Amino acid sequence: MATTLSSIGIFAVAGILALLGAAKAHDSLFAAHAWIAVIASLIAIFVIARRSGHGDHGAADKQEKYMDGVVRYGAVATMFWGIVGFLVGLVIALQLAFPVLNLDFQFTSFGRLRPLHTSAVVFAFGGNALLCTSFYVVQRTCQTRLALGNAAWFVFWGYQLFIVLAATGYVLGVTQSREYAEPEWYVDLWLTLVWVVYLMVFMGTLFKRKEPHIYVANWFYLAFIVTIAMLHIVNNLAVPVSFLGSKSYSLFSGVQDALTQWWYGHNAVGFFLTAGFLGMMYYFMPKQAERPVYSYRLSIIHFWSLIFMYIWAGPHHLHYTALPDWAQTLGMVFSIMLWMPSWGGMINGLMTLSGAWDKMRTDPIIRMMVMAVAFYGMSTFEGPMMSIKTVNALSHYTDWTIGHVHSGALGWVALVSMGAMYYLFPRLFGRELYS
Repeated sequence: MATTLSSIGIFAVAGILALLGAAKAHDSLFAAHAWIAVIASLIAIFVIARRSGHGDHGAADKQEKYMDGVVRYGAVATMFWGIVGFLVGLVIALQLAFPVLNLDFQFTSFGRLRPLHTSAVVFAFGGNALLCTSFYVVQRTCQTRLALGNAAWFVFWGYQLFIVLAATGYVLGVTQSREYAEPEWYVDLWLTLVWVVYLMVFMGTLFKRKEPHIYVANWFYLAFIVTIAMLHIVNNLAVPVSFLGSKSYSLFSGVQDALTQWWYGHNAVGFFLTAGFLGMMYYFMPKQAERPVYSYRLSIIHFWSLIFMYIWAGPHHLHYTALPDWAQTLGMVFSIMLWMPSWGGMINGLMTLSGAWDKMRTDPIIRMMVMAVAFYGMSTFEGPMMSIKTVNALSHYTDWTIGHVHSGALGWVALVSMGAMYYLFPRLFGRELYS
């Protein structure tokens, strides 16, 4: 009861502060987001009070060996946001062919909806896939429940609030104009809080593990969580014009600003869209194939070489710009070197199916995983090739770059996520696949 009252008190204070922010806002955009925070606080208070009135709402979850309630919600959210992201992608693709579909309305223009599509697929669909699978995998491989009680629920719902604030911001025009980092300063602060709690839950679970060895998938998930935290904080360092306004100015300027942005931007690809999903591959592919990882030693080499090299490759986004030539070359060289560990991971994934290739005929999960790993291999060859200056002179500002991103995001990220969801849903809900 005391925990319930304290939770209600925290959300009540948050709601009052958000209400004051809405009343005193210096611009209508900040006020709109403050009202969303008010509504979120009221919903949280209502849900907590309602569940406490029906007894211990977590009783069923606590009776389970693992804390799978939050994983179930995460799996459903993954599919929901996937549908949203892909639908917005279809709309903007049609807008390119039929400009009249912009509707001559600022909120539905291509410029507003394009980053909405990108972030919905990457951070809403992909982010929820990473949240729910990381919570599922770390419990199974550590043989223990998630740490810090209901903190995992705060991470899940806090992340959904971030998605709503970010998405409405894109449509309303609240943006820093930074690729993969459009949300303004107050949304960034909220995500930082959620992400720190996420790290605490994941690390706490590793600390109290009953299995002495930390399985390689958890290393990839941990690298994703820690590095994204570092990238997010540094790239979004900004000074708000007002603490009651939506606008802020970056702490960096000129070429330093560009380099910081693409240090973040490329490593969002490297650690959010690669390292995290490799953790997914290293757990779900062997489990579904019922085969051990082909080479565990190779998986460790894959991990350490990947995280060391990826962090240096960002300057290849700034070829033929004001960035010093040596920095451009550094980014190109590390990008080319990345080909080796990336293909080491691809080979390790495919060779895990040795002796189980017959399952390709009947198992849709194996098919999705194999195609995902194949796209991972193709994308991580194409990326280093496109980072070579002479190739980049041809490819930059063309649809080739967009195609490259989609081969990674749809071919690798979406397919490995869908394979994981096909694996999880029957086990989480105790039902066979519909079809």
